[in-house]
Amino acid sequence: MGMPVSIHLRGPDVRGAAAEQAVAAAYAELVRLDALFSTYRPDSSISRRRRGEVTSEPDDPVLAEVEQLCAVASERTDGTFTAWLPDADGVLRYDPTGLVKGWAVDRAAGTLTGLPFTAWSVNAGGDVLVGRHAHVRPEGADAAPWRVGVEDPRDRSRMVAVVPLVEGAVATSGTAARGAHLFDPIAERMVERTGSTTVVADTLLWADVWATALFVGGERAREAFSRNAPGAQTFAA
Repeated sequence: MGMPVSIHLRGPDVRGAAAEQAVAAAYAELVRLDALFSTYRPDSSISRRRRGEVTSEPDDPVLAEVEQLCAVASERTDGTFTAWLPDADGVLRYDPTGLVKGWAVDRAAGTLTGLPFTAWSVNAGGDVLVGRHAHVRPEGADAAPWRVGVEDPRDRSRMVAVVPLVEGAVATSGTAARGAHLFDPIAERMVERTGSTTVVADTLLWADVWATALFVGGERAREAFSRNAPGAQTFAA
């Protein structure tokens, strides 16, 4: 999906066979899902559907799951998140990649949770999901939380915040890295303002969805966030 992904492990045997197999399986799952959902690949299932080449495929249940999640995301964010985005010609087409990124990382990271006494971190294009094996303490002196930096959108050489996290996800949306690439479905236009919005949540799927919705959706999205995102945190830069 056009982004770098790195996996980091912290534990007593991070170079052993089990760790190597788990990391390889996580990357393999990301590659598999990229082949289904990447709009950069003309042969992907999503690209074929966007061209109207609707056929029955063995991965239809996975495609249907994502479609349903996109509908849930739109409902929870009061319409400020959408999977219908303008293409190069300005035509609205189904594009779930704004949700798929976090969802795919959440799925792929499932292979890492069984590594004994190991904590892990997955960085996908600057958005981060962290977790731990059940025997790694979630709090106290041995917790050793990951420190997730949040980039200053106006000076990308510095951080505006550092989020300590043992489990959960941090996602940031804005225009600093890719310019005006975020679509406001209510105003029906691309968002050009500067700044960024960061969300800390249990999963990268919802951290990323809410970060996007809050950046483009203003007060409408903030009201939906207060109602429908219990436990999540957000801050703007």
